[in-house]
Amino acid sequence: LVGPSGAGKTTLFQLLLRFYDPKLGIISLDKTDIKNVSKSSLRETISIVPQDPIIFGLTAMDNIRFSRPGATDEEVKASAIAADAHNFISDLPLGYDTFVGERGIMLSGGQRQRIAIARAVLRDAPIILLDEATSSLDSVSEKAIQDAVERLSHDRTTIIIAHRLSTIKKADRILVMESGSIVESGSHDELIAQAGLYSRLAEIQFSGQ
Repeated sequence: LVGPSGAGKTTLFQLLLRFYDPKLGIISLDKTDIKNVSKSSLRETISIVPQDPIIFGLTAMDNIRFSRPGATDEEVKASAIAADAHNFISDLPLGYDTFVGERGIMLSGGQRQRIAIARAVLRDAPIILLDEATSSLDSVSEKAIQDAVERLSHDRTTIIIAHRLSTIKKADRILVMESGSIVESGSHDELIAQAGLYSRLAEIQFSGQ
C-alpha cells in the first residue's frame, strides 16, 4: 500500500483488523466476510509489525515471547535468528535476560523493529500487517530489516504500508491510494509504465539515488 499521507493506508489496516467495519462493501478472507467471524478469531490469524513497536520494560526474551507466552526459550531464540535479532541480543550485557528498559530505551530504532519482527515470526500467523518503518533508519539497519521481513513473509500473505518505494519493488501487487481510494494497481514495472501517481512518487524518491 503506497500513497501520500492521508490517502487511507492506515484506515485500511484498521478495517482489516475490524477496529471498525465498512459502511459499504465487504472485506473477505478465504471468501468469508470478516464480519461473520469473531474479532478474536480474526485477529488470531494476523500478526502486526507496527511502525513504532511497543517494547516493554522486560527482558529481551520476554519481549519476544509476548506474542506467544507458552513458547520455549529455544523457539524464542529461533525467531530472533530469523528476524536478524539474535546477534545484537547476544551482545547485550545479560544476553536474552537483559532488561531493555521501558519503550526499549536500551535499543536502537532498528533493534526495536527486529524485536517486533521476531514476535511476528514466533506468533506464526498466516497474515502479516507491516507498517513499514525503515524511513527513519540508516541504510545498514534498513537492509537488515528488509532481509528479516523477506524471511518473515515466506509462505504468508504480507500487506505492507510502504514509505520507501525501494522496500516494495518486489511485491506481487502494489496498490496506490489517494484520497481514500485505490487509484492504481500493478507491479512496480507496470505502475512505472502507467506514468501515473506511482511513477511520480518513484521519480521523486529515486531521483537522488
